[in-house]
Amino acid sequence: MAPQRATLLDVARRAGVSRTTASFVMSGRTDMRISAQAQERVRHAARELDYRPNLMARSLRTRLTRTIGLVSDTIATEPFAGELIRGSLATALQREHLLFIGETEGDASVEKRLVEDMLDRGVGGFLYASMYTRETRLPPVLRGLPLVLLNCLTQNRKVPAVLPDERAAGRTAARTLLAAGHRDRIWLVGESPAGVYAGRERRLGIEEILSRAQLTLAGTVDCLWWPEPSYAAVRECLLARARPSAVICLNDRVAMGANQALTEAGLAVPRDVSLLSFDDSDLASWLRPQLTSIAIPHFDLGRRAVELLLSDQPAQGVHRVAMPLRERASVGPPAAATR
Repeated sequence: MAPQRATLLDVARRAGVSRTTASFVMSGRTDMRISAQAQERVRHAARELDYRPNLMARSLRTRLTRTIGLVSDTIATEPFAGELIRGSLATALQREHLLFIGETEGDASVEKRLVEDMLDRGVGGFLYASMYTRETRLPPVLRGLPLVLLNCLTQNRKVPAVLPDERAAGRTAARTLLAAGHRDRIWLVGESPAGVYAGRERRLGIEEILSRAQLTLAGTVDCLWWPEPSYAAVRECLLARARPSAVICLNDRVAMGANQALTEAGLAVPRDVSLLSFDDSDLASWLRPQLTSIAIPHFDLGRRAVELLLSDQPAQGVHRVAMPLRERASVGPPAAATR
C-alpha cells in the first residue's frame, strides 16, 4: 500500500501553528503578520513530512487547475531544442504548475483540436512555440486566451513574445573578430533573405558593427543552412576569390561544411582562417578545432516565457533573451599578423 500523503493539517500540527497560518506560509503570502520563526517552523515541518500541495483539491476550490499548455510545431521531437521544453517545465513546476506539451507539425486542424482538448481539461494559459524563430499568424482558437509566444512573433505586438536576441548576437560575432584583429576579408556564409528571421537579424547585427568600424563584409556566400551546400559553395568561392581572413557562418551546420572546404583547400583553422558560427549545437564541440559559436539560450527562453505567462503584471511586446558567446579554439589573429 502506498504511504499516506501528508496534508497541510499535518504540517500545521508538526509546526505548532494553525492550519490557516500554515496555508499562508506555504502559499507565499507576505501580507500577513506571521513571525519569521513560525514561518521557518512551517517550512521545516513541510520538508520533514515531504509535503506537497494538492493541486487538484486547490483547483476544485478556485476553478484554476494551475496547468499550462505548450503548443509547438516540431520542438518536442527535435533534440536540439529540448532545453526550451526543460526551461518551461522547470519554471512551471517551480511555480506549482503542470505543463502539457502538444505538437502539431504545422497542421492547423491538429493545432485547433489540441488547444480545444487542453481547454476542456482546464488548461489556464498557453505557450505557442516555434522550432525556428519566425513571424507567424496567431491561430484563431488562441485569441483572447492567456498567451505568450515562444520563439515566434506576430504583427500584433500586444501579444507578448519571447525571442533570442539575434541582432545582438550578430553584433557579438563582429566584435569577436574585430577584437582578434580581423579588419578585412571577412566572409559571411549562409542565406539571409528577409524571410529567414534569424539570418536577417544576425546579418544586420554584423553589418552594424562593421559599419561603425568603417568596414564591410568582403563577400557573402549564399547557401542553404546545411553542410553539403555550404561545403560546395565555400569550395567554389575559394577557387574564385582571395582567401578569407575570417568566416562567419550563420549556423553550426553551415560551419561544418565550410570547415571541410577550408581544410581541403589546405587552410588550417584558426592559423590561416578564423571560423565563427551561431547556435552552439553539439556540432560546435565535435568539430576540430572546436568551434566558437553564439548559443541559442533555449532554457532561458522557456523560463522567461513561463514567467511572463504567470506574472501578475500583464505583459506586452517582444522580450529578447541574450545569446551567450561560447569561445573555443576556432578564432585567432589574422594570418598576416602571425608572420
